[in-house]
Amino acid sequence: MGVASALLFVLSFQTYAQEDAILLKRAEQLHRDMFSIDTHNDAIVKYTHPWRPDAGEHTQVTFSKMKEGGLDAALFAVFLSQGPRNQHAYDSVMAYTVKEIDFFKSYVAERSSEAGIAYRSSDFQRHKSQGKSIVMFALENGYGIGTDILNLERLYNLGVRAITLTHNYNNDVGDSSRDTIAEWHGLSPFGYKVVEEMNRLGMIVDVSHTSTETLYDCLEHSRAPIMASHSSVRAIKDIARNLTDDEIVAITSKGGLIQVATGRWCLSDLPREQVDISVFCDHVDHVRNLVGADHVGIGTDFDGGGGMVGFEDVSKMKYITVELLRRGWPEEDIRKFWGENFLRVLREVERISRQINH
Repeated sequence: MGVASALLFVLSFQTYAQEDAILLKRAEQLHRDMFSIDTHNDAIVKYTHPWRPDAGEHTQVTFSKMKEGGLDAALFAVFLSQGPRNQHAYDSVMAYTVKEIDFFKSYVAERSSEAGIAYRSSDFQRHKSQGKSIVMFALENGYGIGTDILNLERLYNLGVRAITLTHNYNNDVGDSSRDTIAEWHGLSPFGYKVVEEMNRLGMIVDVSHTSTETLYDCLEHSRAPIMASHSSVRAIKDIARNLTDDEIVAITSKGGLIQVATGRWCLSDLPREQVDISVFCDHVDHVRNLVGADHVGIGTDFDGGGGMVGFEDVSKMKYITVELLRRGWPEEDIRKFWGENFLRVLREVERISRQINH
């Protein structure tokens, strides 16, 4: 490299660094003003099982890291690994779920000056105005419902406000995207009742992990908008866990949300060291270009497979905003992406619940 070329390189690097600093300052201001919400993480298991090798300092979601990254709120999911489908197993899984949520409630209560639990949409503003990190509970895998519809109200009373209907295998609610057989060809007869009861209670129906048939059954049967809490774009990475363009359009045509997941597994076939925030934002841009800014957000899947280069934990959340600003996103769309879209859907789910129960 000649002297002139070297000088040009240094000047270009300095210019880029200055632009980056300006964008970061804008991003930090936005994160102070707007709501920022991650609709899926699996961090609870790290707190309830601190002996795990990936727990402790390796946990991707902590309240201090949320503060550092400018993340206001997250849906903390109780992940349920699927086992036998019999009454003894269902009773055990329900007991486990109660224990997990009660433990984390105690954990939050012991840190009441820095975090609070949201049970309804109106709680978000109250906690944010007090400078608290916000926890909302979710359940990942409707396997935990078993075959007892009353379990939904039990879960609601515990604070669960969203349920991912399946994980990697079919259950008694419906079919999964990754199982090898179509057991129900969508929702089961019980699954239709589950969707109805979730609408009545005011719980968000989450179709990440479900089969295409299950997804469309949910769309047809749910009176409220539905959400894919942590799914990416199949047109960019072709795996069954990601959403096709037709599925994205269908979900959003009924007011729903696509919350783009992070992690190489769902974003790209590139080597791990090349999968970064820019690759993630390609998925986000795809959804926005397809259906508009009113229907896209983020569900990191942190502590459950999420993360990428430059986005190793929630302390790095604001760097997504930097990349969106760099791509020319208006602040109005960034606010929608980070929280306004989710809060709109949550309020609509609550409204429909009141309407049903009136």
